[in-house]
Amino acid sequence: MKKLKVVGLNFDHMHMGDLLRKCHEHPAVEIAGVCDEDPARMQAAIARFGIPADRVFTDPHRCLESTQPDLVVLCPATARHAEYVELAAPYGAHLLVEKPFAASLAQADRMIAAAKKAKRLLAINWPLRWVPGHVTAHRLLGEGRIGALQEVHFYDGNRGPLRHTADKIELIPSAAIKRKSWFYKSSHGGGSLLDYLGYGTTLGTWYHGGKKPLEVTAVVDRPRGLEVDEHSVTIARYASGLSKFETRWGTFTDPWIHQPQPPCGFVLKGEEGTISSYDYAPTIRVQTRAQPAGVDVPVDELAAPQQNPIQYFVHCIQAGCPLEGPLSPKISRIGQQISDSAVLSARLKQTVKLID
Repeated sequence: MKKLKVVGLNFDHMHMGDLLRKCHEHPAVEIAGVCDEDPARMQAAIARFGIPADRVFTDPHRCLESTQPDLVVLCPATARHAEYVELAAPYGAHLLVEKPFAASLAQADRMIAAAKKAKRLLAINWPLRWVPGHVTAHRLLGEGRIGALQEVHFYDGNRGPLRHTADKIELIPSAAIKRKSWFYKSSHGGGSLLDYLGYGTTLGTWYHGGKKPLEVTAVVDRPRGLEVDEHSVTIARYASGLSKFETRWGTFTDPWIHQPQPPCGFVLKGEEGTISSYDYAPTIRVQTRAQPAGVDVPVDELAAPQQNPIQYFVHCIQAGCPLEGPLSPKISRIGQQISDSAVLSARLKQTVKLID
């Protein structure tokens, strides 16, 4: 089978390196080009994956015209997601956008419309979707292990977006770097709420079976001297009860090295039991009426094409099947509705109805 040509477009988000590595490792994928207006930001990927000079671009239109890719991986700043999807979609490639979906619901809808017009798939990658424990929790929930879901409790984040780069290589950012980074600029969609809330609300929507909350209440903490928040708490009221989504830049440790306290991940409460699934843990904890003390359940071993976003997206393209779960615009849009409602609630300092 002919390899799919992939282009990595815009290196604002450090996850571009992770996604290109997955492309490099996939036997059915060829990295046809990389593009960023700042050549320095591409150097690590160029060296790591042996990308030749004639596949390196600084102009996105020239890149897309020259490479004619089947798939474009997009990692621009959150506030530019819609701009880049609208730029790339007319070239006829399928589109994979690194989380979050967008800086607003209106921008998310622009992305959906651009992909629909081009008749191409649009996927939004949420890295927590590929954590085996969270996938196992979804399977057990679907099997009815804890009955009908009533509550989702989410707490997640890390020491800060500038404390690591691709493949979780640690950095020690200076104050000057922090001031210049798009992660800390409100005009670019920065802040822990926009960076991390979509994880909880999108996977939470997946767990809730696509159900939407009725109203949302949110509070944020913006440290003195910063344009954006580093901590947010969002409460969503569903017909089944309350779910809570908390984001934090500034956890005591990074969860992929040492779980902080409180631990990062999800706790699901159903009518007949509970499941706790913490990021990167080898087991999840399941509590039922038959076993009220709880038992540790080994996480599922994920098999291809369900091990990472590139595997899954390539499978959907080749098989001609629709996207499902958190990567689908349908589920991600509900997550964005909750995030937009949280932004409005925090600004007004009051509870708001779900934005539609």
